[in-house]
Amino acid sequence: MDHYLIWCNLSESHRDLEFVENLNKYLGYLKEQQELESFTVTRRKLGWGPASLGEFMIDIRVKDMAKLEAIFQHVATRSGEVEKLHVAVFRMVTDFQSALYRDFPDEVRKR
Repeated sequence: MDHYLIWCNLSESHRDLEFVENLNKYLGYLKEQQELESFTVTRRKLGWGPASLGEFMIDIRVKDMAKLEAIFQHVATRSGEVEKLHVAVFRMVTDFQSALYRDFPDEVRKR
């Protein structure tokens, strides 16, 4: 399993529940399209964590890099329902950072 991790802050922190609702709609739509396996949304607790990472962390789990590329290609069309859902999230985010991790050990690494 590959994990596309996103850290971000909100441009307007008082809209936190709206952000999570929009994000759940957006990623839920991609899951319904069978493009991602699952996702979680977490928020920093008690202010603990590196200052360089955002208050929110999103973990998008995909089967492999081919699925992640399919998601990027779908979103890059910037059209239809996916664009409407993406814009509702993107317009609320600032300080975006991302990384790609994998379960370890995985099927590629022989034991």
